[in-house]
Amino acid sequence: MKPILVKGSEAIALGALAADCRCYFGYPITPQNEIPELMARELPKRGGVFLQAESELAAVNMLLGAASTGVRAMTSSSSPGISLMAETFSYLAALELPAVIVNVSRGGPGLGGIEASQGDYFQATRGAGHGDYHFLVLSPASIQEAYELTARAFELAERYRQPAMILTDALLGQMKEPLRPRKLRIRRYPVEDWALTGAKGRPGRTLRSLFLGPGELRARNLLLQKKYRAMRREARAEVLYAEGAELAVTAFGSLSRIVREAVEMAREKGYSVAFVRPITLFPFPERPYQELSARGVPFLVVELNCGQMVEDVKLAVCGRAEVESWALPPSDLPAPEDIYRRIRRCLARR
Repeated sequence: MKPILVKGSEAIALGALAADCRCYFGYPITPQNEIPELMARELPKRGGVFLQAESELAAVNMLLGAASTGVRAMTSSSSPGISLMAETFSYLAALELPAVIVNVSRGGPGLGGIEASQGDYFQATRGAGHGDYHFLVLSPASIQEAYELTARAFELAERYRQPAMILTDALLGQMKEPLRPRKLRIRRYPVEDWALTGAKGRPGRTLRSLFLGPGELRARNLLLQKKYRAMRREARAEVLYAEGAELAVTAFGSLSRIVREAVEMAREKGYSVAFVRPITLFPFPERPYQELSARGVPFLVVELNCGQMVEDVKLAVCGRAEVESWALPPSDLPAPEDIYRRIRRCLARR
């Protein structure tokens, strides 16, 4: 199939359509409006439902309703809009509903601005709502990956009966690259034993997270935790140049592209530097960090925020090696040369 030139947000919408998403609910907010625009144009042609809700809260509750029937459904927003949806995120997890949520994040806190930012890492990986829950979180670094990971998110959401989130940012959402919208093998999982599809010919069902007794509530929480442990098998990372590395530089999402270029500049100059990019942010891919730190390889963590993923890196490294944070709050993007100079300083101190 010939490549097409699309924005990252459009690639996300195309990935959802490739996974046979049937329902989309959303409310406009910059910088992700290409997603509802494309879904509004394409979903009705395919017999699906597009609905622009009156607010983000209405949209996510419509998502909950659609997901409870077992259909593939999605919503998308950007940072402040995701915050408004947070109450229902907790209910989606408690009810074990497969659904896909996309956050094309922007600068914060508060309304902030539309600059590229990775300041929603904690919100995505720790749970924005109340209670002990997590989303499965995927972070694309290219237009092609935005397409493929969005489609895969629907499969994973069904596999674990668990909401999945695509966390990207304004940079990837608005940039254009060639995309090969190839046909993907996205597996389906049965919904007949739990979905609210009408009770004709069978006993009625109820999905609820209310009026749970103390024992029942405990069992629900333990079940969710067991599911989160099982999700560790889905942890994925891109690891380059690990052999003989004296330093490992790690970043996720759009920033990782700039970091990778800086790492390659350093290697061309003869420095032994590894590159580690988490693709899943929850579950966090601990193995490459454990393996490199076991050899005493220190890490430089570069983020477009005030230092959030560095906490997960430190947990994975567990004191076996040094971990240095280079936090870049939303403003101008660093150039590869800036990161290269930081790499040289890190190596010079060793």
